[in-house]
Amino acid sequence: MVSILNNQLRASVHTLGCRLNQSETFLLRDQLVARGYHIVPFGEPSDLAIINTCTVTRSADAKCRAAIRGYIRKNPQAFVAVVGCYSQIGYKAISEVPGVDLIMGNREKFQVLDYASLGKNNRPVIIRDRLTKEDFSIDFVGDTPFNKRANLKIQDGCSFICSFCIIPKARGPARSRDLENLLDEARQLVDRGVRELVLTGVNIGTYQSCDGDLLTVLDLLNEIPGLDRIRISSIEPTTIPAELFPRMNDPEHALLPFMHIPLQSGSNAVLKSMRRKYELAEYLEFLYTANEAVEDLCIGTDIMVGYPTEGEAEFKETCRTFLENPFSYCHVFTFSERETTPAARLKGNDMPVKQLRSAKLRRLSEAKRYAHYESYVGKQMTVLFEDPKDGRWPGYTDNYIRVVAKSDKNLQNQLAHVRMDRVVGDVVEGTVCTILADQKTANRSLMSLG
Repeated sequence: MVSILNNQLRASVHTLGCRLNQSETFLLRDQLVARGYHIVPFGEPSDLAIINTCTVTRSADAKCRAAIRGYIRKNPQAFVAVVGCYSQIGYKAISEVPGVDLIMGNREKFQVLDYASLGKNNRPVIIRDRLTKEDFSIDFVGDTPFNKRANLKIQDGCSFICSFCIIPKARGPARSRDLENLLDEARQLVDRGVRELVLTGVNIGTYQSCDGDLLTVLDLLNEIPGLDRIRISSIEPTTIPAELFPRMNDPEHALLPFMHIPLQSGSNAVLKSMRRKYELAEYLEFLYTANEAVEDLCIGTDIMVGYPTEGEAEFKETCRTFLENPFSYCHVFTFSERETTPAARLKGNDMPVKQLRSAKLRRLSEAKRYAHYESYVGKQMTVLFEDPKDGRWPGYTDNYIRVVAKSDKNLQNQLAHVRMDRVVGDVVEGTVCTILADQKTANRSLMSLG
């Protein structure tokens, strides 16, 4: 093993994939710190590594294997634990990588440090139990300052069986986190300096515990002193309660005017083959209802390109749907066959076609994002700033516009009114006008400006 720094073993953590994985990796990192490890950047010399994996596409699987092999080449004596979605599904492939010591599925990943003291193994220990529908709690620790946006896991798993998706097998059925347990973590994060929480899960709109639903979670989080912002991550269109809209409009509520609502396709025929739970007209009706109900609402979406039943006409339909409706941007995903899913049995588009369509839709998304940003030039918006980069302060508006500003003041984790000056690439350059005490003050003062 590598040398010990100040009598501390060194550890690395690495995340592949979604915001939910990032949330879980943060908790694992805190566990390491609580056990006395010194955290170093992934790839640097260390005694232990935890790699939290993704399996949403075949490309994701390959990136996981590459990350594992790359770390082991530099740290051949380190204890290597591979956890998460790819461990749940692809444990056999991972076990063939020389140097892996422990493979743990999604149910067990937070017990990883209980096995790290066992030392190197000739063959990896594999632990992956069946995933159940039971609600869950998460043990969390940590008291070091954390002055960035933080992800808060409130839900896991999905019971919507879309034809293309492997995640229900990797994450299991939909289940919710104990309400008091997630509120306790939220309070701790705020005590550590967090001002914005991003709610994460696989299908968070299905949150339902014995103590309440998603609206209950939002309202109880809103009561936490010092929590300025609550942002909902990706949420399925058929699970969104209309009661979200007045909360987004309420200047006294921390819920931000932002939703990321997966569309997947603009063709009814493709949606039906995908086994999505809506038709296009239903989706668009909700989209316009939300857009008209919430001022300055940003709506993003996911679109899958190259699904086997998507021909050129269906792709054009999708492009037209995206362009002609109030989306601010889209994340483009190229269809990837996943073994054991119904879509893997379908024959359809070859890779060059999928790549061309993906590139075209990404260009359309860049154009729509630019137009969305441009529509705010000249206005004042509230921005929560992050760590400085290249002499400038980056941050996000409440409706998720990426902003950079120059200032001699320390803006880290500060809220400020910013005049939106110009769009440059994928950001808006702005000028700091007023530093603010909290988001609710910012909301009220912007309302007074008209």
